[in-house]
Amino acid sequence: MKPLSVQLYSLRQYSEKDFVEVLKGVARIGYKGVEPAGFFNLAPAELKKILDDLGLEIYSTHSPWVRTVADISKAVDTLGILGLDNCVCGYGPDDFKDLDTIKRTAENSNAMLEALAAQGITLFQHNHYWEFERIDGKLKYEIYDELCPRMKYEIDCFWSTNKGSEDAVEMLKKFADKTVLIHMKDGICTQQAANAGMKNGLLDMKIDLLPLGTGTLPIPELIKNTPDQVKTVIVELDYCEIEMWKAIEESYKYMTGSGFCSGNK
Repeated sequence: MKPLSVQLYSLRQYSEKDFVEVLKGVARIGYKGVEPAGFFNLAPAELKKILDDLGLEIYSTHSPWVRTVADISKAVDTLGILGLDNCVCGYGPDDFKDLDTIKRTAENSNAMLEALAAQGITLFQHNHYWEFERIDGKLKYEIYDELCPRMKYEIDCFWSTNKGSEDAVEMLKKFADKTVLIHMKDGICTQQAANAGMKNGLLDMKIDLLPLGTGTLPIPELIKNTPDQVKTVIVELDYCEIEMWKAIEESYKYMTGSGFCSGNK
């Protein structure tokens, strides 16, 4: 079984008030690891010590989030302090709008891949739904992958359905050889229930997101098809129809109680 982690973006509202208490709460639930999204005034070295003391692994981080080669020098320093040899990138819908923009996005990614590889760091990309839209019947992410063949992926299985128009299991299989991490959220995977866009640089979503195991995402099949090289399955709820701490704990109990992932309890 893969260890179960949580993307701390899920708990950002609580982290703004007391980040250390959030980390303690995650450890109390039993999660094996975390994926930070912001350090909330903690220095990277402070964060690493707290995680070590709590027995929490850090398999990856969304801080720093590199966008161009100019971001890499600072990112490498932070990753080194955290003990990581991987780095995340991601793009907005305008970066996958059409074939020309996908080509420019791939050129940027290839430059970052080269610069990070020289530092011994693997670049991986996190998706949202727009990478799984199609151009003339072909997935935008397939086009991108052909242009950017060294990229690794952190597949968000829920968003890979493109609001219900694609099969999450088939999407995971399609990128299995290059998938190093998985995000698992749950909800109603139907286009009829979905209307997502960007607002102030953030996803402005009206999609029902739910604790894992209570939506329509085929989680058992996704776990069966998780590639061997995936280091951890990461629970992420961008928001939820119920209180977030409750949702994060229910998701943990579902994933560990079903034998899908391992936890500390």
